[in-house]
Amino acid sequence: MLEMEELEEIEEEVDLSLIEPILDEYGEDRGALITVLQETQAVYNYLPAKALKYIAERMKISEAQVYGVATFYAQFRFKPIGKYLIMCCQGTACHVNGSENILSTLEDELNIRVGDTTRDKLFTLESVACLGCCSLAPVMMINGQAYGQLTLDRVKEIIADYRARR
Repeated sequence: MLEMEELEEIEEEVDLSLIEPILDEYGEDRGALITVLQETQAVYNYLPAKALKYIAERMKISEAQVYGVATFYAQFRFKPIGKYLIMCCQGTACHVNGSENILSTLEDELNIRVGDTTRDKLFTLESVACLGCCSLAPVMMINGQAYGQLTLDRVKEIIADYRARR
């Protein structure tokens, strides 16, 4: 788990005015913290440390509480992600249909490992437990678009297509 100091080290310039409408809407409603974090992540595509501190300040909650909630839930990210988020399913149906090879091919094609982002910030690769598309196994999603019945060649074609889009 990342500590707050580590989050600050990877921090980019963050425009906190982008989350003002969110904080104005929920005010000091502590019960809305998860929603505030979700909406903040939707703005930045991750949760910047500066935003977490600002949320704590505006909602009058300790930084430790905000950080604790944010790190408890797997849905929250603390590093910027690429333009295209690739989620490779490793669920049972996908596993028995070769998802390990699909994941390995993705790592080779992108020259990154699971959890990393390409240097050009085009792709981020994640391995997930299940995408709920078992009938399409093996499957991956890119920014919410499912690609199923994958072969190693098809994975390479899909990545090449996304690279061409930039």
